[in-house]
Amino acid sequence: MSFSDSWHTLLEELDELADDAVLITPLSHDRFRVMDVQEHRIVVTFEDTGERRPLQRDQFETLYRRIQDSRGAFDLDRLPPDADPYPALLSLHPRFEVGEEQGRIVEKEAGTDTQLPGDESASAENDRVEPDGIDVYSDALLLIDVLECQEVSDLTALETEALVNLYTLCSDVQRNANEFRQDVADVLLDRLHHDQPVHGQYGSVQRTSRRNRSLKDEADVLATLEDAGIDRERVMSVDSKKVNEALDVTELSETNVYEVDESEYVRKAEVDEDVKESRLQGLKDRLAASSDAESDELRQEIEALEERIDDLTSFSTGTRM
Repeated sequence: MSFSDSWHTLLEELDELADDAVLITPLSHDRFRVMDVQEHRIVVTFEDTGERRPLQRDQFETLYRRIQDSRGAFDLDRLPPDADPYPALLSLHPRFEVGEEQGRIVEKEAGTDTQLPGDESASAENDRVEPDGIDVYSDALLLIDVLECQEVSDLTALETEALVNLYTLCSDVQRNANEFRQDVADVLLDRLHHDQPVHGQYGSVQRTSRRNRSLKDEADVLATLEDAGIDRERVMSVDSKKVNEALDVTELSETNVYEVDESEYVRKAEVDEDVKESRLQGLKDRLAASSDAESDELRQEIEALEERIDDLTSFSTGTRM
């Protein structure tokens, strides 16, 4: 695994860290909290002194390289002064573990059970929890269920009802995904710098800007242009709104003044929310089925389905300002 992958995995773990979580450095046993997680640094505050310190990504990479060069085990007493927080934070990564008795930080291929430093009672559970209030999750679950049940490689072979179900669910997923995407973008906007892409597991994002123009008052615009020697006739054009108002008081038809090109398309007319909810509850109930052989096979199918849903609804850590 590259350092970049390990770094972003660590950022994801820190994003899941409770706001009031206290970490302890392995050598000096100083208590500190994570205050901010950014793409290129992690900001911590020490409880005893109130000192706020940024821990840079390149220093984490240096520690990572030293662990690699030491065949997966680096002695903590070789750390520079004040570098104690780095192994404490890196140990939150599932493949790194601090052994205070051995005085080393170790990388394990199979992953570790490392918990928060100083918190031996922390639970190792990592159960999936359905997100509350995220409509796209439920719609994506229903859509993938339909995709699993239908042979969609040849849409022309599907019954009309199946096509209607696909179109309706795709429309709902698109709408709710766009709304959720905008919510995510609103948060990301405060964490991104211009011309500095932030990378995640599935892609990258970058802050950008666009210019929107709207004309000032018509009389002011015409007067300004005339003062500059531009005849108003050169900038006057037909206003479609005024044309429509004129058509209302004449016997002319729209074809007299418009080029009309008609096209047909499919539009969602309504959604049966009761049926969707019933089907969704059925999928959830199937997850709680008995432990016989058939149910085990069904549970495996649903778990695979959940993993695919997670691919559609997850995103990786961005930069916090």
